[in-house]
Amino acid sequence: MPQITVDYSDTISLDREGFARDLHTATVEIAAAKPEACKTHFRPSPYTAFGYEDPEEQGHAVVHVTLGLLAGRTDETKEQLTEAVLDLLRKHVEHDGAVLHASAEVRDLDPSYRKFER
Repeated sequence: MPQITVDYSDTISLDREGFARDLHTATVEIAAAKPEACKTHFRPSPYTAFGYEDPEEQGHAVVHVTLGLLAGRTDETKEQLTEAVLDLLRKHVEHDGAVLHASAEVRDLDPSYRKFER
């Protein structure tokens, strides 16, 4: 915990290292997570479709960040963290002319969540 996933169009320039570092810092400061617990998976997508646009035109790009936290954070904390994520995307995604559709969601992990370390 937290489990962080970043899904994005691979046509954009995303500073993954800088984004992860800043996101982990924000998650610790805003949601009281432990730094060593922050884990981020980046999943670039080679194909993203937008409405009726020909995907080869690449006029649009998507980034969606999902943060799964153990239950107990207030809605205000989740909203503050979500806004911080969007601000960090503005900072770490280079504008290349495509329309960027950026979104984020902070949610509670299901009570069945378990983990182990070796």
